[in-house]
Amino acid sequence: MAGHSKWANIQHRKGKQDAIRSKMFSKLSKEITVAAKMGDPDPDKNPRLRLAVKAAKAVSMPKDVIDRAIKKSQMGDAADYTEIRYEGYGAGGIAVIVEAMTDNLNRTASNIRSYFTKAGGNMGQTGSVSHSFDRVGEISYPAAAGSADDVMMAALDAGADDVETDEDGHWIYCKVEDLSAVSDALEKALGESTESKLVWKPQTRTEVDLETAQKLMKLIDLLEEDDDVQTVTHNFDVPEEVAAQL
Repeated sequence: MAGHSKWANIQHRKGKQDAIRSKMFSKLSKEITVAAKMGDPDPDKNPRLRLAVKAAKAVSMPKDVIDRAIKKSQMGDAADYTEIRYEGYGAGGIAVIVEAMTDNLNRTASNIRSYFTKAGGNMGQTGSVSHSFDRVGEISYPAAAGSADDVMMAALDAGADDVETDEDGHWIYCKVEDLSAVSDALEKALGESTESKLVWKPQTRTEVDLETAQKLMKLIDLLEEDDDVQTVTHNFDVPEEVAAQL
């Protein structure tokens, strides 16, 4: 059992909440549309769509927005998106994975390359950093869900592989193919989760100094502002004394 990334919590609490919320809704809507278009528009028959809808509900996306995104997938004029992963290094050699959905590969690749350059990093080849991460399912619960021991027992009983706990909550990890089953089992034991999704989990984290953290913040902000970018994952953490200066 280990502490979850402090940076994830700092980032979650920082400002610009309205803008972040709007951008999040837009990206979740795109994921819902793509998931419904690739599979069945019924979440009960489409595991990927079910996860996307659950993620949308977790951030209080209105039901009519979710329904509209699903309906859009069935329209003939729905955009065709390509899913693509970019990998690179931020300041201090920090590994960064960017997952995107785009209708213009040239535009997206050019933009992401420029973000890395502007923030003192460089984009690498596919596979250049992903070997430092594990592809897993992640199910998160608030701290109020139970003690670390109780959540650990429930997670193991549900078929999970690992749990990370700190004062902000619990993060439960499982194999990609087990995510739906483990999530359903945990819901019976602990109630509804905060989020359930596939993630790139860093095998180790690197603590960074203030200057490096500021450059990495710039890179992440640039990437997350891009409409084509769905997720940004990294392997750095920010020590408490550095976080206080941020």
